[in-house]
Amino acid sequence: MNTVDTATTLLSGSSAGNSVKTANDAGSADRFLKLLVTQLQNQDPLNPLDNAQITSQMAQINTVSGIEKLNTTVQGLNGQFMQMQVLQGTALVGRDVTLPGNKLALQDGTGTAGFELAGAADRVTVEVLAPSGRVIDTLNLGAQTVGRSAFSWNPAASTGAVAGEVYTFRISATTGTTRVGAEPLMLDRVRAVSLDGDRLMLETQNSGRVAYGDVRAFN
Repeated sequence: MNTVDTATTLLSGSSAGNSVKTANDAGSADRFLKLLVTQLQNQDPLNPLDNAQITSQMAQINTVSGIEKLNTTVQGLNGQFMQMQVLQGTALVGRDVTLPGNKLALQDGTGTAGFELAGAADRVTVEVLAPSGRVIDTLNLGAQTVGRSAFSWNPAASTGAVAGEVYTFRISATTGTTRVGAEPLMLDRVRAVSLDGDRLMLETQNSGRVAYGDVRAFN
């Protein structure tokens, strides 16, 4: 095996196909350069080394070194990004956010929630349900445009609604006789933030643990 072939083995791994570990990249590069210098010093003047092959191996060793540096840079940027996410999440503690969900909590006698329509609707109805599942009130919101909308519920005494209780609601949207897709959205309060691997998680009052990416709006 000549020097260039030996260097190739050092870079590509054993004949069994094992890749060189990142921790050994610097050592492999050093051994490659030493072997190359030795070969250049002892080459046959009548049969010199192939310049193209030497250039190829030099490019390969630079690629290995460059990839290692790139990986280190990306890891550093990822760490900084996670720190920024945690700082942003910490600023949300104590604030309300809009999330997918159908819970409706009464605060100061009023429940506030929303929905997102897949298309315009000429009739939108909200039914409020007690914890038992019984419909206790119905809101007729009339025509609504495509996209996100909000509504407030001020329960009458006859509904038996209790302050501090968490109710649920369901949306019905139609255009003529055609149903329009409607996603319920709820307000929830952030109590704490945490990390789950590389994901920022919010600990909320009524929905439990939800991903930061699920937040539709910050209130």
